[in-house]
Amino acid sequence: MGKKKTILDLVQMKQRGEKASWVTAYDFPMASFAEQAGIDMILVGDSLGMVVLGYEGTVPVTMDDCIAHSQAVRRGAPNTFIIGDMPFGSYQVSDEEAVRNACRFLKEADTDAIKLEGGRRVLSRIKAISDAGILVFGHIGLTPQSSGQLGGFKAQGRTVESARELIKDALAIQEAGAGALLLEAVPPELTAYIANKLTIPVYSIGAGLPCDGQLIICGDMLGLFQAFTPKFVKKYANVAEIITKAFEEYIADVKGEKFPEDKHVYHITDAPEAFEALFKEFE
Repeated sequence: MGKKKTILDLVQMKQRGEKASWVTAYDFPMASFAEQAGIDMILVGDSLGMVVLGYEGTVPVTMDDCIAHSQAVRRGAPNTFIIGDMPFGSYQVSDEEAVRNACRFLKEADTDAIKLEGGRRVLSRIKAISDAGILVFGHIGLTPQSSGQLGGFKAQGRTVESARELIKDALAIQEAGAGALLLEAVPPELTAYIANKLTIPVYSIGAGLPCDGQLIICGDMLGLFQAFTPKFVKKYANVAEIITKAFEEYIADVKGEKFPEDKHVYHITDAPEAFEALFKEFE
C-alpha cells in the first residue's frame, strides 16, 4: 500500500504529466475496495443523496449526512487522500459558517480537503476556508447544487460566452487560494485551456481527457445506480444485475426450502434426549 498523497504530490503529478485517479465512495466497503486498488483520491460526494439515500438530487443532503459518510470512508481508506463535499446550505450563508462546516470535515472525519461548488460568487468562502488552513477544491461547470439556475443537468462552456465566464471563474478560484479545481461537463477544448492556464491541478468529471486526472461516481462506473447514466460515464461493471440475480436466487431457495442446508446450521452438543426433556418442561 502506497503512502497517502498530499497536495504537494498532486501538484508534482500535474507538473510531470501523471494523471490522478479519483472516485466517489460513501461507505466503508467501497472505500476499502478503492484503496486496495490503489486509487489516488476519494471524494465523499454529496451525490450520496442520489446514489445512497434515494433523493432526486443533492440539495436535501445535510452536513451530518456528509460527516457520517466521510467517517465511514476514512475508516475504510485510512491511507488515501479524502475530500469531503460541502453540501447545499453549508457554505451559502456566510464565510464564518462556511469555515465552521469545513472545519467539521477535518475535525470529525479526518478528511484531507473539502470541495465546494461555484465560481466568483463563492470567492470569499474559498478564501476564508483557505485562510483557515483548510485545503479547498473548487468545482465549476455543471454544478448539481445549482442545477435549477442552470436549467437542469446541462453541460456548460459550449459557447464562447459561457466558456469565457468559466475561464474567469477558474482564474479567480486559483487566486482565492484553492488548491485544485474540478471541471464538470465542459468541452475538452475548454478543459485543456484551463488546465494549461492554471498552476493548480485541474480535474475532469465529464470534461474530457486533457487535464490532470479524472473523477467518476462509483455507482455509475459499477452499474449500481440505475436511475440514469450520464453520457460521460464508462461502466466497468454491472453490479446491479449481479445483486438482483443473487436476491432472486435467495428468494427461490427460501421458498423451495433449499436454504439453509445442513452445513449452514449449528447442531446441538448435548444428547437429543436432554433436549427432549427440556422441551417437555414447557409443555
